[in-house]
Amino acid sequence: MSDGPAIVVENLIKQFPGAARPVVDGCSFSVAPGELVVLLGPSGCGKTTLLKMVNRLYEPTAGRIIVNGVDAGQVPVAALRRQIGYVIQQTGLFPHMRIEDNIAVVPRLLRWPRARINDRIDELLALIGLPHDYRKRYPRQLSGGEQQRVGIARALAADPPVMLMDEPFGALDAITRTRLQDELLSLQSKVHKTILFVTHDVDEALRLADKVIVMRAGKLVQFDRPLKLLTRPADEFVTKLLSTGDPLRRLSLIEVGSIAAQLAHSSRGSGTAPCLKTTTDLRTALSLLLEGGEEQLPVVDEGGQIIGTLSFDTLRVAMQQLEQPVVDSHEQGR
Repeated sequence: MSDGPAIVVENLIKQFPGAARPVVDGCSFSVAPGELVVLLGPSGCGKTTLLKMVNRLYEPTAGRIIVNGVDAGQVPVAALRRQIGYVIQQTGLFPHMRIEDNIAVVPRLLRWPRARINDRIDELLALIGLPHDYRKRYPRQLSGGEQQRVGIARALAADPPVMLMDEPFGALDAITRTRLQDELLSLQSKVHKTILFVTHDVDEALRLADKVIVMRAGKLVQFDRPLKLLTRPADEFVTKLLSTGDPLRRLSLIEVGSIAAQLAHSSRGSGTAPCLKTTTDLRTALSLLLEGGEEQLPVVDEGGQIIGTLSFDTLRVAMQQLEQPVVDSHEQGR
């Protein structure tokens, strides 16, 4: 990846004919390569319009967008879109085409050799966790969650450096939505794409994002990491939108490993109690403590070795620390 930003948005404005005000009004920000940035805000705030200007489904009224160092407005539309994966809420799969043909749309437009396309289809099905025999199925033969996975695979087919995701999980039930969020995070840890992701769901935004852009009435209100948004909101709008005073929401952004120094020393677990990974968030840890009726839970490292135990007292200390100014783990490493 290059050292420069993958996406730069400069004073972007979109004014539709007859509208009283711009839908997107002077937004500027940059996205580093490999970052997952969420556009968050209420309906009508301009987040989807902004997203669609990146691949020129809408043309800006003013300002410009630079993608991988090139002004998007100076690139032929077809060429630009082949470099950008695009996933929408209803998948957009072609119902008359088999899954393998849906995935292969862009590689075929790029005239990839047949063998390379077949290998890529197999690779992507494995990556999104679908069986090889799904190649021959039609979209109607898949569940909503499976169709959404295929939509992500199709967006990844030509290995674009940038992906746009417009409320991709919005039409799914809560269980499927959470599972696909997990799968997206796992997938992103492997492919490291630059992703702009639109949602109006606060918990989804905080769970997925490296950084969040909060929008209101077409304007960018705050652009920060999730924990900083919760601990240092820019104004009352951000405070209300994110319910920044909710301690459970803050706990969901802190991993067990980040409070390793506070864990009680232990070399064994407590019977059949579930083990916590260092990547488990503290909100999940609290839920497991309450559900299991345990006083403490063992914490294991990547090798499965117990490094300590987490208790209600540990969580109480962590929650007290959340009342103090917080520097998130991303900033601590800088």
